[in-house]
Amino acid sequence: MLRLLLASQSPARLATLRSAGIEPVVQVSGVDEDAVLEEARRRGPVPPRDAPLLLARAKAEHVAGRTFTDMIVLGCDSILELDGEVHGKPADPDDAVRRWRRMRGRSGVLYTGHWLIDLREPDDGGTGRALGETAGTTVHFADLSDAEIDAYVDTGEPLRVAGAFTIDGLGGPFVTGIEGDHHAVVGLSLPLLRTLLAQLGVGITDLWRTDRDHEPVRRRARRAGLH
Repeated sequence: MLRLLLASQSPARLATLRSAGIEPVVQVSGVDEDAVLEEARRRGPVPPRDAPLLLARAKAEHVAGRTFTDMIVLGCDSILELDGEVHGKPADPDDAVRRWRRMRGRSGVLYTGHWLIDLREPDDGGTGRALGETAGTTVHFADLSDAEIDAYVDTGEPLRVAGAFTIDGLGGPFVTGIEGDHHAVVGLSLPLLRTLLAQLGVGITDLWRTDRDHEPVRRRARRAGLH
């Protein structure tokens, strides 16, 4: 069975794939994200949309350079653009509080970069190709009170995620709406993943688990006439 290798430690990305019937192999890249962006900026300005794609590519390439074969590697990274500035994870609680006081009652764009590397052998349909794209989703934030911001930051959740918020966790009540793909805000756009896989000659249904633990996936596939 073809496997997807996820080069990310994000629990949200793993949960998103699992909910879509995909059980990836997980390998954290350990890439120094600040160093990657600093090197890129020496060559010229890095638009906000390009920053997460650079990081996603660095993560995927770092993992692909190890001893894995017969897999499709997926690297992802997310940043929030607000007022033309990019924001990853807050440096500390004070940084998270300052950021939320800027974000509240306003809108930003959450960009998530996706990079795929085909490690399959040619005899197994491998193309040897690498490709990627960024998904952008506009996020509208509620007008939080200072007390709500302090309480949210005290949970620690904003410190662990790009943009200092989640839509699928404690931060959900503080997002009043989105324009674009919900999954991209979580950290991995399933529609974009499907599109990129197709360019490698892989159907996303080829990655569905068919073992007994994922019997609902088999039933869905049979109803759709795919298996």
